[in-house]
Amino acid sequence: MAIKKSQLYSSLWQSCDELRGGMDASQYKDYVLTLLFMKYISDRYAGDPDALIEVPDGGSFADMANLKGDKEIGDKINKIISRLAEANDLQGVIDLADFNDESKLGAGKEMQDRLSKLVAIFEGLDLPGNRAEGDDLLGDAYEYLMMHFATESGKNKGQFYTPAEVSRIMAKVVGIGPHTRQDETIYDPTCGSGSLLLKAADEAPNGITIYGQEMDNATWSLARMNMILHGHPTAELYNGNALAAPYFKNQYDNLRTFDFAVANPPFSAKAWSSGLNPEHDEYGRFEYGIPPEKNGDYAFLLHLITSLKSKGKGAIIMPHGVLFRGNKEADIRKNLIERGFIKGIIGLPANLFYGTGIPACILVIDKENAHARSGIFMIDASKGFLKDGNKNRLRAQDIHRIVDVFNKQIELPRYSRMVPMAEIASPANDYNLNIPRYIDSSDPEDLHDLDAHLHGGIPDRDLDALGDYWEVFPSLRQALFIGNGRAGYSEARVETVKDAILDHGEFKSYMTHVSDVLDDWQATHEPLLKGLEKGDNPRDIIQCE
Repeated sequence: MAIKKSQLYSSLWQSCDELRGGMDASQYKDYVLTLLFMKYISDRYAGDPDALIEVPDGGSFADMANLKGDKEIGDKINKIISRLAEANDLQGVIDLADFNDESKLGAGKEMQDRLSKLVAIFEGLDLPGNRAEGDDLLGDAYEYLMMHFATESGKNKGQFYTPAEVSRIMAKVVGIGPHTRQDETIYDPTCGSGSLLLKAADEAPNGITIYGQEMDNATWSLARMNMILHGHPTAELYNGNALAAPYFKNQYDNLRTFDFAVANPPFSAKAWSSGLNPEHDEYGRFEYGIPPEKNGDYAFLLHLITSLKSKGKGAIIMPHGVLFRGNKEADIRKNLIERGFIKGIIGLPANLFYGTGIPACILVIDKENAHARSGIFMIDASKGFLKDGNKNRLRAQDIHRIVDVFNKQIELPRYSRMVPMAEIASPANDYNLNIPRYIDSSDPEDLHDLDAHLHGGIPDRDLDALGDYWEVFPSLRQALFIGNGRAGYSEARVETVKDAILDHGEFKSYMTHVSDVLDDWQATHEPLLKGLEKGDNPRDIIQCE
């Protein structure tokens, strides 16, 4: 029987969390996610001779399930995982967690019971037939658990996970979508657990070729498992420091370049230059300036820009400080602005990210049209979010608004505008990109007309503010209001405004038009929606225009 995603996720988290004991979430995740990976691989690939992943004898989740109650369960689980790792060249990826570690799992009977119960949680899941939104439930469950572990891990330990909502925005604003080809490439130099790359890849239904690098070994192993769970076993992810030792190079030993690049690097890294000499960088990444010694924000930005093809597009999450800090960073910022690399800036709400509560922004990079760029499109989306526990979260409506406004370059009062280069470069701004300089997102002051309070009447300026409605219903204003004898003031013609509007001919005509549009939509789409069958992929049907 199929199970709901929400039921699977919540029961998994609750059951696993009960067995954590005093172990730190950043450590416990390695055990839980490894077992989830073993379950997934066994369910999906065991017994399939053509599978991309081989499940050898003695290397499956079923072998683990047979160990429940075994006094040597920890040591034997390690050996089962090792067999699977050796058969698929996954040593150092899926075998990092020591299931025989008494300091973390307890000794003797305590370890035996804890691991037996943990294995039983996953054994009880019947997963092969459960799919939703085109993804295996286990792949989504893996993401869900990582999100919760990131939330529980505390400051600096949640950086391995980028919120899915932000990842989707980044993919959409750089242009990844239905027209993206499978041979086009996407790169993340600080890929963490791979969540940002995966969500970006989800926006390309025809596929996209994935590359990434991650400095932390344990986090890199999470990313490798995450790629396999989400159907990208051939993604090229490498363990190492992308700034000091970039892995991806071309035949001339220069940095390899990509069609798209996305990144959520650690904010304001103090040791960013460890292992490299920025003044003599062999990859030419710092031609626009060398970042401050103890702040690496611009180092990651410059690496991302250098890693893009001549028509490449990228998006990177940065603290707001990169928009206005002075000295060396001001020089780099000026150079990037003058070369037109920065297409746009999207200011996000505070407390979205794991490991920090400060607000961040997305810098959108576009090399293709850099030479002709005459302005930078800015969005202040800091107020659009939902409070969710101890974090803030972007809603579907917030994501849609950001993406729609950015991609269509729609200027909205107190939300978005195209800022001319001349204004940015003016002496008053001096290449400062701090969003409040250009967008006043504060709510307008509620003006009170004292004359109207004292002598009655409706100020005409209040009626003028409803101009959008009068454009749709040209004669409605005259039907509702009449001058009251004092210049600049009106009064109501009718006693019940709502009834007068509903009975008005222009409103009735408009409602008939709306009804016809809805009827046409229903007639067009109802057969398709009612014809959906088990196994159909909703993601191929739902299109957000």
